[in-house]
Amino acid sequence: MLLKMVSLHIRTTKVCILKVKSIASEFTLPGEYLLGGLFPMHYPEKTQPLYLQGYQIFQVMRFAVEQINNSTAILPNVTLGYDIFDHCSDAENFPSLLQFFSQNGSIKVRTSYNMYQPKVIGFTGPLSSTESMTAAPLFMMDLIPMVNIGYAATSNAFSDKWKYPSFLRTVPSNREQIKLIIYIIQHFGWNWVAFIGSKDEYSENALKLFYSMIGKTNICLAYQELLTDSSKHNVTLYNINRMNINVIIVFTENFIQSAIQFKVQDKVWIASDAWSMDPNLSKLKGINKVGTIFGVTTKMITIPGFSEFVYKSQEQSDCAACDSNPDLLDQAFCNQDCENCTTLHAANIINQSPIYSFPVYAAIYAMANALHNALSCSETGCNKSQTIYPYMILQEIKKLNFSLLGQYVTFDAENEPPASFTILLWRTDMKPVVFQTIGTYETQPVFNFTIYDEQIMWHKNRTVPFANCSAECKPGFVRKQDGLQRCCFQCVECGINYYDLFCLSPVDLYTCLKCQEDEWSTERSSACIKRSVEYLHFNEPLSIMIMVSATVFILLVITVSILFAYNYNTPVVRSAGGSMCFLMLGSLGLSSLSVFFYFGKPQPVDCALRNMLFIYFYTVCLACLGVRSFQIVCIFKMAAKFPKVHTWWVKHNGQWLVIIGITVVQTIICTVWMSVDRPMPQKDTESFRDKMLLNCDRQTMSFMPITLSFTWFLSFLCFCFSYMGTDLPKNYNEAKAITFSLLLFYVSWIVNFTTFLMSKDKYVQLVDAAAELFSAYGILFSYFLPKSYIIVFEPQKNTQEFFQSSIQSYTQTISRM
Repeated sequence: MLLKMVSLHIRTTKVCILKVKSIASEFTLPGEYLLGGLFPMHYPEKTQPLYLQGYQIFQVMRFAVEQINNSTAILPNVTLGYDIFDHCSDAENFPSLLQFFSQNGSIKVRTSYNMYQPKVIGFTGPLSSTESMTAAPLFMMDLIPMVNIGYAATSNAFSDKWKYPSFLRTVPSNREQIKLIIYIIQHFGWNWVAFIGSKDEYSENALKLFYSMIGKTNICLAYQELLTDSSKHNVTLYNINRMNINVIIVFTENFIQSAIQFKVQDKVWIASDAWSMDPNLSKLKGINKVGTIFGVTTKMITIPGFSEFVYKSQEQSDCAACDSNPDLLDQAFCNQDCENCTTLHAANIINQSPIYSFPVYAAIYAMANALHNALSCSETGCNKSQTIYPYMILQEIKKLNFSLLGQYVTFDAENEPPASFTILLWRTDMKPVVFQTIGTYETQPVFNFTIYDEQIMWHKNRTVPFANCSAECKPGFVRKQDGLQRCCFQCVECGINYYDLFCLSPVDLYTCLKCQEDEWSTERSSACIKRSVEYLHFNEPLSIMIMVSATVFILLVITVSILFAYNYNTPVVRSAGGSMCFLMLGSLGLSSLSVFFYFGKPQPVDCALRNMLFIYFYTVCLACLGVRSFQIVCIFKMAAKFPKVHTWWVKHNGQWLVIIGITVVQTIICTVWMSVDRPMPQKDTESFRDKMLLNCDRQTMSFMPITLSFTWFLSFLCFCFSYMGTDLPKNYNEAKAITFSLLLFYVSWIVNFTTFLMSKDKYVQLVDAAAELFSAYGILFSYFLPKSYIIVFEPQKNTQEFFQSSIQSYTQTISRM
């Protein structure tokens, strides 16, 4: 806001004024287009005046610009320059930052900065996320749309393009680093970890990402802490030990020093890229006792020609004036000042960790390629007459997609580069410590995550350490959460017909799954077994016997019907009921058809007809028997006592009215039964553990007992009437036949019900079919076959004279009584 109210005139301020010869040529280079750079070469609060790694990447930028200027493939006939500042303190370097977008040392207030030409077309730096968080807002769209390419700021906060629309970076964000750390933890089967960082943007953002990204995994964050200068590291380490945490993710290098100091042993440390290759930490005494140290770092690329450039550059540096001022050797300097450089050898620069070298190199080449495209450069040259504004560089950078030293330089929708990490193992068993590559992680051109397990030297027993809150459950057991953390649990066994999907998914680890309908299992099972499916097959011997018996029965019914029809006017047929015999025989034949619906896989039509067909037609037959019994008793015993009733019965065909009435009632009952509570096929998985019985469900039917009760009531009336006629003439005496058939009916169904209650085997259905068939056979054998025998083998008894003599004999006997 201050920039919109006043004009700011900036004079280059030097923190330290030296009576030495400056080597400002290292910090500035004239050119037609300038690039800016911010590198941490001094930390005033530290005793050592020079930060060698910062000085190394400072030289990488100088080398990249020189290489581009000497190239004919990129920016031909265009000279790049640079303006670099030593970013050692935000407060002391604020004027230097403003130099980047000044014009002739001043910044004038404008309503729009889109058409503004600052001193540089873009810049790279600073180093850390916290420093970038301070600097980046000055160069965003609401001020000047200057490209800021970070080479080490990994905070995921910069992915918010509403806040940082022109911030890009050539290192993967914290999100990718956290993804990789999660992959490592999952690879070794750990789930009980701690996260330790410092109170800065880098660690805070990483912790927030880690916590959000483990939500859908089986990893639990057992302990977390962001340390400040006043934090007591011994308390933190005590809490970690107390909670049995063996894997610690560390985003601050100071904590590992405390671990050594307090003699922590046998832990697994996962180092962030901030200290994954820290040479000073690797030299600490006792580093070999803390445990296994893994580090994640961006892929390190060797830059060809850089070593030669450093040697040449150092040889040309004139630092004689520094040698003549020994009182200034230990002072710290910022901005563009020189200090004790006579003791700085080229080898010391080259041997620094190259972790940030390629990101700086790629940042310079990205801005150069963007300028190349913005100037419409060709092989012959560039269009220098075109005015270049920073927003034009930003637009071109977002379109970039080129290869640099075998690596892809491109940016996605959030201005993020492809991720390329190396997984390191600190070989603390060696002197000096060796950083051994034991894995890789890349997102382009294809996703790849690899760990070479055979190359890992574990700190204890040479095996992967245990780092879980609870031991994994054995197959057949599932977890029952113990406390608030899902990683802490007890193991409970799965019961019968349940199983666990061992390590298949986080949900199934806590749930015993029920076996499928056609499967079964014992206790503590991790898989189900297919049930054997059982039903009455057509080709089973007992099934064949029942069906043959039913077929024979139907043939007998047809034979008897033909015999009775042929002898319809004979006394035997008339005494058996005349035309009513054909209704009885037809009903018996149709009722026996129900037997054939008991075999094969039950279908809805099978379940509907197997009982209903028998009950309906057998009831019709019983109605005929009941009426026939009543009619005989009425003729011989009630005609004399109730002549009017007998006359009405004969005149209005009372027997047919009763039969029709009973049939209508049974029709209504069966119709309601089939409409409301029709029996359906069922798969019985409860009766047997390892079998599935295919049958028809009768336990839930409410109307079947009603229909059976009606049938049983008719059978009881038949029995009563037949018993009343036990003393009738022998030719008319069907009491014994009916009584025998009803007794067979009762016995068959009692056996059927008993078997149904006591057994659930498939042969219960066979007993049911046999009961129906025996009931029909009982009437045929006791009622019709004796009469057929007389017709065929004793025709002398099938005469009118024989029947008259029997009636006269019975009448004489009754008159004497």
